Amino acid sequence: METILSLNNLTKRFGKITAVDNLSFSIEKGNVYGILGPNGSGKSTTLGMVLNVVNKTSGDFRWFDGTTSTHEALKKVGAIIEHPNFYPYMTAEQNLALVCKIKGTPPAKIHEKLKIVGLMDRKDSKFRTFSLGMKQRLAIASALLNDPEILILDEPTNGLDPQGIHQIREIIRQIAAGGTTILLASHLLDEVEKVCSHVVIIRKGVKLYSGPVDEIVNSHGFLELQASDMDKLEQLLQGHPGIGKITLKEGYLTAFLETPIDAEEINRYLFEKGLSLSYLRKRKESLEEQFLQLTNQISQN
Repeated sequence: METILSLNNLTKRFGKITAVDNLSFSIEKGNVYGILGPNGSGKSTTLGMVLNVVNKTSGDFRWFDGTTSTHEALKKVGAIIEHPNFYPYMTAEQNLALVCKIKGTPPAKIHEKLKIVGLMDRKDSKFRTFSLGMKQRLAIASALLNDPEILILDEPTNGLDPQGIHQIREIIRQIAAGGTTILLASHLLDEVEKVCSHVVIIRKGVKLYSGPVDEIVNSHGFLELQASDMDKLEQLLQGHPGIGKITLKEGYLTAFLETPIDAEEINRYLFEKGLSLSYLRKRKESLEEQFLQLTNQISQN
């Protein structure tokens, strides 16, 4: 598979603060990647470095085959890393025409991109009349004018209402379905889980996980259990070879599965040991639960 971008031990320090710490991962063509992390985790700094607007401290990154200069490579990149910045007194179409002139892109693409973001009916409306969501959609249209191989978005739904969030996510899916590779930074687990095929989880500039979203949520799941004798329940669960970590929260024991086990099997195992359950539920781990486990692990180290 063709590599669009690869990072190798990329690091950025601001004085004594390390914003990005030896970050390495690769982006393959045709996928939607999410850089996921809390605010201040180094997501925007990472994007800034690969877009040549933030100078790296050490490490390196390579665009495409590695033989193309960053300046030339960025001609094949569309990016939005700041709030949309257009002339308020000009219409949507006029603003995009100006972008075309600056980028040296034929203006014939303008209507095509306005249709993609659902703004064709507002092409003659002045930018100052646009809602925040419409402004963001126009910015995406602008970033698509040069038919980029990769579209980079920094917190694309930040500050939007639920309808605006839904519209942006649908546009991202549509663009990805057309074959454009997408890299987006987000602190929203829900966003990454819904629109991304791959995720890079970072905290305080350190990579915690990199790989397909399906793999991180494709654990064997966990059980929530309750019985009249919780101490005996915990003891019996600890003796089962298919059960790993066990935690107690809000009166329930949570037992993480290390092998595929169904609830009926566990219920039978406990009953044969002389314990009847008052509550049993099997669940799959969401990206949020996996994310919390990863960030808690690094906090404890």
